Amino acid sequence: MKLINSVGPNPKMVRMFISEMGISVDTQDIDLMQGDNRQAEHLARNPSGQTPTLELDDGGYVSEITAICEYLADKQGGSALIGETPEERAETRMWARRLDLQILEPLANGFRFSEGLALFQDRVRCMPQAADDLKTLTQERITWLDGQIAGKEFICGSRFSMADILLFSFLEFGESVGQPMNTDNSNIMAWYDRVKGRASAAA
Repeated sequence: MKLINSVGPNPKMVRMFISEMGISVDTQDIDLMQGDNRQAEHLARNPSGQTPTLELDDGGYVSEITAICEYLADKQGGSALIGETPEERAETRMWARRLDLQILEPLANGFRFSEGLALFQDRVRCMPQAADDLKTLTQERITWLDGQIAGKEFICGSRFSMADILLFSFLEFGESVGQPMNTDNSNIMAWYDRVKGRASAAA
């Protein structure tokens, strides 16, 4: 297997998952800033032109970060990061879906349509007029999540999971692109510090 890697929160999420799994996956870096991901060679791997993409041993490809992580976990016979029971796996996937739709997507698009506009405007449809509302929506949903995780160590209670890795990778990215976390969200801030302290956070 080989991970087609680049800068950005999506590849970071998969690298962090791999680190938590304690496995080794070869990587090939492509230059996102130069638009290598929009060239024919990469589009043949991933028609969406996104990173990361996992090249399989049989020559096939898997893209979409949660699908990549679940595939890697399945290859190892499962992982506590996804869940060890049907109930745990359902909980992880439920939270990953909530986070993806309610926080990650508006956060990423808020960046693409404002600070990242010069980079993305010739690559994807951008709506600069929506940027401020998307950023506001992101912050509102993070505050909602702050209430949801009150009394919890991680998103899924005491169990560190793929959902935590997903959220951390994007909130860390947001911090670097003009979408800092609201320090009034004390539960989120404490959670963030706990995750940042893990060795995998440096992946």
